[in-house]
Amino acid sequence: MIIIGIDPGSAITGFGVLKTPEKKNGKPEVIDFGCIITDPKENDGDRLKKLSNDLNRLIEKYKPKVMAVERLFFFKNLKTVMPVSQAKGVILLTAAKKKIPIYEFTPLQVKMAITGYGKAEKKQVQKMTEILLDLKDFDMKEKNRNKDDASDALGVALCYHIKSNCVLA
Repeated sequence: MIIIGIDPGSAITGFGVLKTPEKKNGKPEVIDFGCIITDPKENDGDRLKKLSNDLNRLIEKYKPKVMAVERLFFFKNLKTVMPVSQAKGVILLTAAKKKIPIYEFTPLQVKMAITGYGKAEKKQVQKMTEILLDLKDFDMKEKNRNKDDASDALGVALCYHIKSNCVLA
C-alpha cells in the first residue's frame, strides 16, 4: 500500500511517500519526499492552484491508498493561520476529489508514534524518522529535499504506518 504524508503550508508544503512492506513486521520503503514550494510574489489563489496541481501530479504518479496529514491545532502567529488553513483545505479537497481516505494526526501523536515521547523536540523526531526509514542513502541536498517540511511529512506518513497496526522491524 502507498501512503502519502503531508505537512501543510502556504509557502512550503512537505510531502512524503511510503510503501508499506509485504510482511506485517517489515519496514516501510521510502518512495519519494520533498516540498511543493509556492512563489510568495503570487496571489493567494495562484499559490493554492499550484499546490492543488502539484499534489494532483503526485497522486497521479504514486496512486496512494491513504493520505496522512498533520492536523493544525494551535498557532501563535495569526498572520499564518489563515493561509495555512487555506492550504490545508485545498489539500483535503484534492484528496477527497480522488477519493483518497484522509487521516489526520496532531504533532503530539506524530511525536508519540515516532519517538515514544509526546514532548520530543522537532529535531529528535526528524532524526528518528531518518533512522526508522533508513534515509542515509537519499541525497538530502537534492532540490526540495533538505527542508524540514519534507521530513515532517515523512514523519506523518510513518505515524500512519505505525498507528495502522504495522510494526517496524
